[in-house]
Amino acid sequence: MSTILKTILTCLITSVLFAQQKPNIIYIYADDLGYGELGCYGQKVIKTPNIDKLASEGIKFTQHYAGAPVCAPSRCMLMTGKNAGHAYIRGNFEFGDFTDENEKGQLPLEAKAFTVAELLKLKGYTTALVGKWGLGYNETEGMPTKQGFDYFYGYFDQKQSHNFYPSHLWESFGDAYLNQNTKGYTVKDDLGQPYIYVHSKALDPKMATPADFDAFKGKAYAPEKMTEKAIGFIDKNKEKPFFLYLAYTLPHVSLQAPAEWINKYKGQFDEQPYYGNNGYAPTLYPKSTYAAMVSYLDAQVGIILEKIKALGLDDNTIVMFSSDNGATFKTGGFDPAYFNSMGGLRGTKGDLYEGGIRIPFIAKWPGKIPVGKTSDLISSQIDFFATMADLNGQKKTDTDGISFLPEITGTSKNQKKHEYLYFEFSEKTGQVAVRLGDWKGVKSNMKKNKNAPWEIYNLKTDEREAVDLATQHPELVKKFEEIVKKEHTPVQVKEWEFIN
Repeated sequence: MSTILKTILTCLITSVLFAQQKPNIIYIYADDLGYGELGCYGQKVIKTPNIDKLASEGIKFTQHYAGAPVCAPSRCMLMTGKNAGHAYIRGNFEFGDFTDENEKGQLPLEAKAFTVAELLKLKGYTTALVGKWGLGYNETEGMPTKQGFDYFYGYFDQKQSHNFYPSHLWESFGDAYLNQNTKGYTVKDDLGQPYIYVHSKALDPKMATPADFDAFKGKAYAPEKMTEKAIGFIDKNKEKPFFLYLAYTLPHVSLQAPAEWINKYKGQFDEQPYYGNNGYAPTLYPKSTYAAMVSYLDAQVGIILEKIKALGLDDNTIVMFSSDNGATFKTGGFDPAYFNSMGGLRGTKGDLYEGGIRIPFIAKWPGKIPVGKTSDLISSQIDFFATMADLNGQKKTDTDGISFLPEITGTSKNQKKHEYLYFEFSEKTGQVAVRLGDWKGVKSNMKKNKNAPWEIYNLKTDEREAVDLATQHPELVKKFEEIVKKEHTPVQVKEWEFIN
């Protein structure tokens, strides 16, 4: 064999080994899944065996936070590693409407944004987003294939995702993804079913028939299509490192699920039909349907895990699971109190109390992450960006996050900790919050009164945020005010500016 050929073979072998050493990364993101809605976090009614097993085989965090209490800003902060005082997207700023004809989406990420997908592409990862994006619609600078993703399948617009039986989903291919000398493109995947307006007028309880409820059902269930496309992406890229951001729309209302999954819970609850009088689609069995949606999500996680194992990728794949914010408030036929969806925490989606922002976080990496570990590290989804940089030896300082890699890999003595976590949220009344060790400060009603009083809670002794200790701790009031002044920066959307 010639020296040149030996050199070529050596380079090829080295390249393959190097690629194999980089772990695949799968980040599964639920939508409006509450802290208490998984068996491994104390849920007693809804069954989640696959996610529970994921937790038993890896690490479960008990004090992990979303960046914000609603969809779009939380997703922006996950992708960019910026907190709510620095992120480009700080609320659900909407364009278009719910109809197919006027479909658009949310305020697009700016072109200069740098996402975790772009970070990983610098290290040779092939990247995909399957599910809900909510950070820019087709032909804007915010669409996923312009923000570091080689492949996208799902909803651009989170308003469209209120319907689990859409007439179409979107599919985008980046310039290089098809290995062709052609430009990337985006197409509508026609699902062969009519458009359903899930926010239509409520049904009349005296006149409604089963056919009226059936009008809000279809044949192609969007989460099933997401799993199908995710499996396809894994198959296509199994021989090289990949990053899959799998952002399911479950269990966000509307209450819609395949009949066979609803049947698993029918008869277990005292429930009456929901006629659509509080928004979203009517359903005959609201409690059974919600439980079915959570269990269906769990089943999809199981399918992904089985696929990874079947391909022999299990040992070289990090799987993470979380939610974009806490469980939603009482709407669309869903009652969070019935399922103890917040796990006893105060507040829901849209609140900066614990129930709105504390979320499940689980990570598994066989041989690298200790089995069955529980962590009370105060951490956030803004840390994901820094963790991925740390994993790949990349130095990125333009982030508010701290890598939690030492914590999940069992070297927690090297784990740096946040001095504090900062939150702000312009919707509802205008809120800010600070987590400072065991202390939590919350200020609400700032749109009406910028000098609204702080509420202060000791989460070590009062996790439910029931006893306000603000009058006893003026020094913390002063500290929290200093943090707000330090962390808040001007924001480009005037509706989001309630602090300055």
